[in-house]
Amino acid sequence: MNAPRSLVVRLDSAGDVLLAGPAVRAVAAGSSHTTLLCGPQGSAAARLLPGVDQVLVYQAPWVGLEPGRTSREECGLLVDALAAGRFDRGVILVSHHQSPLPAALLLALAGVGQVAADCEEYPGSLLALRHHRLSDRHEADAALDLVRDFGFALPDGDDGALRVSAPPDTTRLTGPEPYVVLHPGAAVAARAWSPARATRAAAALHEAGHRVVVTGSAAEKELTAAVAGRHGLDLGGVTADLHELAGVLSTARVVVAGNTGPTHLAAAVGTPVVCLFAPVVPAGRWRPYRVPHVLLGDQGASCAGSRARVCPVEGHPCLDAVDDEEVLAAVAGLLTADPPAAVDPRAPEPSATDGGVTV
Repeated sequence: MNAPRSLVVRLDSAGDVLLAGPAVRAVAAGSSHTTLLCGPQGSAAARLLPGVDQVLVYQAPWVGLEPGRTSREECGLLVDALAAGRFDRGVILVSHHQSPLPAALLLALAGVGQVAADCEEYPGSLLALRHHRLSDRHEADAALDLVRDFGFALPDGDDGALRVSAPPDTTRLTGPEPYVVLHPGAAVAARAWSPARATRAAAALHEAGHRVVVTGSAAEKELTAAVAGRHGLDLGGVTADLHELAGVLSTARVVVAGNTGPTHLAAAVGTPVVCLFAPVVPAGRWRPYRVPHVLLGDQGASCAGSRARVCPVEGHPCLDAVDDEEVLAAVAGLLTADPPAAVDPRAPEPSATDGGVTV
C-alpha cells in the first residue's frame, strides 16, 4: 500500500509549532509527503522542522492573541489550496483548551480523507479518530500520543526530542568567547520578567563572571538595549530570522528566558534552559521539553491557571520576586551538567503513561 499524503495542522505560535516537531517527524516517517498548515506567527518555525515538505500559512480567526475576522473568499482560498494537496490523512494539533472542529470542517470541505484530533466536543462525521489526551500531558507528548494512535510512529533512532534544521554559525554576531543568553521578552507580558527585573538579572550574571548576550526581535530593541546596558551584548533585532537566532542559542552555555518561543528553540538545539515560568499556564504542559532545565517562579501564585496575558497581581511577584541568587544558582547547576539537579522538584515531569483514550 502506498504511503499517504499527509497534512499536519498547528495554527498557533512559533513555540507551539516547535513542540509539534516530534509528532511531525512521526507523520513524515509514515507518509510520502507531509505539509504543515500553520499560522503566520508559526511559519518561520515550521520551515525549520525536519520532515516538512511544504508549509501553508493561514490566519485562523479562532487562534491568536488578536485574531481578525474572516470571509467566504479567504476560507475558499484555503479550501482550494488544501484540495490541491490531495491529502489522504490530516492531523489537527491543538492545545488542551482549544477545539479542533473549525479546522476539521475546512479539511472536510477540502476532501481530506481521514482526520484525527484531540477533541472533547462531539465531532459528528468530521473526525475519523476522536482522541482524548491524558490529563496534564505535555504538549509535545500529547501530540505524539495522537499521531501514534493514528498509525504514525517515530522512526528507529529518533529519540523524540525537539529538533530543527542545523543552525548557522553565528560567531560573527556573538564573538567566540563562552556566553549565557538572556532573552527578556515574550509575546505575553505576564510570562516574562519586568524590564527592570531583567536588567538587574543581566547585571548579576555579568558580576558573577558570565558574558551575557541579550536577544530579542526587532520590535524588542528598546527592551534589549535597556537590559543589556553596560553588562551585556545587545543582539536585539540583529538576528536575521529564527534560524539565525537558533544559531545564537545553540552555542550558548545556558539560556535564561520566560515561557516563550525562544525557550523551545533553545530546547530544539539542545541548550539548557533556566525558565522563568509564570503559572498562568501549567508548567507540566509547557515546560522546556527533553532538555536540562530549571523552572523558577512561584507555581502556586494566585494567577495560576488564569491564562492572563498581563499580570493581574501588582508587582508581578510570581516572577519578579525570583532573586538573583536563585538565578545564579540555577545557571551554575546547569553548567555542572548534573541532570538530576536540573529540574525543579516543585513541578515534576508529567507521567510517562502511554497514550490517550480513543473512541
